[in-house]
Order: sequence, then C-alpha cells, then structure tokens
Amino acid sequence: MELAHAFDHIPLHKRLRLGDWLYALLLLAAAGYSFALYNHYMDVYEQGILAGSAVGLIALGWFWKPFRWYLPLVGATALAGIMLYQHDLARGQSVFWLKYLLSSQSAIMWMCTLFFLATVVYWAGLLSRSTQLGRMGRGLTWAAAAMGMAGLLVRWYESYLIAPDVGHIPVSNLYEVFVLFALITALMYLYYEARFAVHQMGAFVLLVISAAVGFILWYTFDRQAHEIQPLIPALQSWWIKIHVPANFVGYGAFAMAAMLGIAELMALKGWLKGKLPPPEVLDEVMYKAISVGFLFFTIATILGAMWAADAWGGYWSWDPKETWALIVWLNYAAWLHIRLVKGWRGAPLAWWAVIGLFVTSFAFLGVNMFLSGLHSYGGL
Repeated sequence: MELAHAFDHIPLHKRLRLGDWLYALLLLAAAGYSFALYNHYMDVYEQGILAGSAVGLIALGWFWKPFRWYLPLVGATALAGIMLYQHDLARGQSVFWLKYLLSSQSAIMWMCTLFFLATVVYWAGLLSRSTQLGRMGRGLTWAAAAMGMAGLLVRWYESYLIAPDVGHIPVSNLYEVFVLFALITALMYLYYEARFAVHQMGAFVLLVISAAVGFILWYTFDRQAHEIQPLIPALQSWWIKIHVPANFVGYGAFAMAAMLGIAELMALKGWLKGKLPPPEVLDEVMYKAISVGFLFFTIATILGAMWAADAWGGYWSWDPKETWALIVWLNYAAWLHIRLVKGWRGAPLAWWAVIGLFVTSFAFLGVNMFLSGLHSYGGL
C-alpha cells in the first residue's frame, strides 16, 4: 500500500507507458471515426461534447488503469450487438445473440442478474472472511458494469433504428437513469475497493445497487418502461448529454457514502466484529466519495441552471426540483464544512451521510412523485 501511495506522487507524464499511449490512440481513433460518420448530424456543441468526452475518457484511463481494458471491452461488446442488427430493429427478436445477450434489454437484464449475484457473493465473503469470495464479487461487479454500459450504448443505437427523430442518448427516463446510477455507483466503488484494498465494503455498496436493480426490474415488467420512447420537448437539448451524467455521478457517490456510513456505524458498534474494515478506513472512503459527489453535483447544478436559461429564459425559478437540488447541495456542503473545518469524524458524520441519502432520494424521486413544477416529466 505504501508503495502504491508513493507511486501516486510521481507526475502523471512520468507514469505513462506504451499501453497508456495505445489506449489514447484507440480512443482518439474511435472519436475521429464517430465524427466522420455523424458530424453532419451534430451541432457545434455536440461536437464539443464528443471531443471533451474523448479527452476525459483518456484521462480517466490514465488515472485508473483498469478502465483501459473496461472501456474497449464495453465498446467491442456494444459494437458486436450493433453490427448484428444490420440496420433492422426486428432482428432483435430473431437473432439468437441479440435476443439472449447483446440487445439492450438482454444486456441490461444480464447486468441486473450479475449485480444480484455480486451482492450475494460479497456478503458470503464478508461473513466467511473469504478473500477469494471477495475477488469473485469484484469480478461479478466488473462484468455487470460492462454488460450494463454496453446495453446503454446499444439502446442508443436502437433508438435511431426506430426513427432518426426518436434517437437520443439513453438518459431520458427513470429506467435509463437507474441503469446509469447502478453503473456509476459500481464503477466508483470498484475504484475505491482497489485503492484501499478492502473488498468488505462491497457487501454494503452492492445493496444500494441491488435496490436500484430491483426498481429496474419492477419498472420493466410492471410498466414496460424498457420500451424506447421519443424525447419529450423539454428534454430535446444537447444539455441532457452533460447535465444528467454529471448529476448521477453525484447521486452515485452520495449513495455509496450512505452505505459506507451504515458499515461504519456497525463497525463502531462492534457488530460483525473482525469482519469489517476499520472505522477509520470507512470514514476516509466516505469522505472521498462525498467530496467527488459534491464536485459533480455542483457542476450538474450549474449546468442545469444554464439549461434552464436556454429553455425557459431564466437561470433559477425556485421550481421544486431546483429547490430540492439546492437543499441537497447545502446538506453536503455543510457535511464537508463540518468535517474539514470542525474536524468531526465517526458516528455523527456517518449518521449524517445515511440521512443524506433520504434527502437525495426525495430530491431525485419524491419531487417528481409528490410535487409539480417545470420538471414534472419523470413521474412513475
């Protein structure tokens, strides 16, 4: 662990190896190919998003080495599904590999199954103190994240097969954003598991991911929410491509922090004695997660205000969704202030993180269900 931390202090440009540059060239080639194919469908803002995404993904792969194989694997899996369609959406019900593995719905169902299995395996590993089961849980989580991301990319393509004016990035309804939430939370967790070398956290973090998976399954089979629908006018904007993902990095980080807060409270009480990481480690990961979440939630809030100005003529209207977004922001701003300035640690902040998840959940779901306003287009 000490060697790893020492390596982190080496400047980035001195840590880059041949594999890093090959990864960057691969992404630049993919971005260039996408631009060549679709630039006539894109405005200048979307072209900027494509360029920024390529640079951001290269930087992420350089910073977090496992991402260098994860992203190409996802891309290859999604491309295999796309090629099998041969520009005919009906093939999704007749081609074996599409019907049972590579169509968006099949891939997302595999994601759900693998996340459930990972949760069970992580808990088995925690209760039996098995490092091997912990590694198996990590592998299942990686596999679930790969299938889910590939599923979203194929779903993006499927939306254009329905009709060019129906096509849109798959972050437009509760079904799609719950998949996105599960993926972001899982990837963030996998980074911190490797960073702190503690697989026991997975038993808790995978619970909130499994809760999201449960919602996805209910929403799919009870409401047929997996069916691709045209974008409503309020969402027909390039802003959706940056505002929503940034928002869900925040939501995912806050959810992960809440589950680590529960684990820390159990460790402080002596429950599962000898099976949980030290409370200090859980506290540190919780702090880092909230810090990252707060950064991205701040960016998302600013982007949302700019989108509101573009769509409705004003940056802020005290709409219920905006008001509750501000409440979430103030909640975690106060959390970070208390920790950094007042030096609080332990149970008070752990409880605060847990309660924060309920505040965030109401801002995300409760406002749409119980309050009306300009954002009343995501109800159940």
